[in-house]
Amino acid sequence: MNAESGDTVARGQAWEKLWALVKDIRTGMMTTVDGQSLRSRPMTGHAAPKEGEIWFFTRSSSHKAGEIEASREVNVAYADPKLQSFVSVSGRARLVYDRVKVDELWNPFVSAWFPEGKDDPDLALLCIDVEQAEYWDGPASKMIQLWRLVEAKAGHHEPDMGENQKL
Repeated sequence: MNAESGDTVARGQAWEKLWALVKDIRTGMMTTVDGQSLRSRPMTGHAAPKEGEIWFFTRSSSHKAGEIEASREVNVAYADPKLQSFVSVSGRARLVYDRVKVDELWNPFVSAWFPEGKDDPDLALLCIDVEQAEYWDGPASKMIQLWRLVEAKAGHHEPDMGENQKL
């Protein structure tokens, strides 16, 4: 295997890990551009790794829908401090009105937000085409974290607090 194909494999594995972290954490803080300010709100998404997308249900009349129509650049930050797993994805968002996709992603949790069901006239999907991402996945054990900090201090180097990948 040449170095280039090794890099491709490693990059593919890093993307797989990123998507697994997103799937496990599920709820992230989605940030949109609101005029000249940034606005974040919690959103529970559905990862589509093969397509490089994250899907959310939203209301087409929501403030965030208007923000996305004005500026499609978004970020979603996921965090699980207990497991020391963190993910940041950036991309371009778009509103989608696709009944087949609604049927595919629909679940009882979503129905709580849309009491009129799948036929709610205000129901829309928000799709983020992921362009860049980064994750940090550290040791969940507090003892391991403490040991690595002490070890680094004694050795006069930065602590190894887990894996970090920019994609």
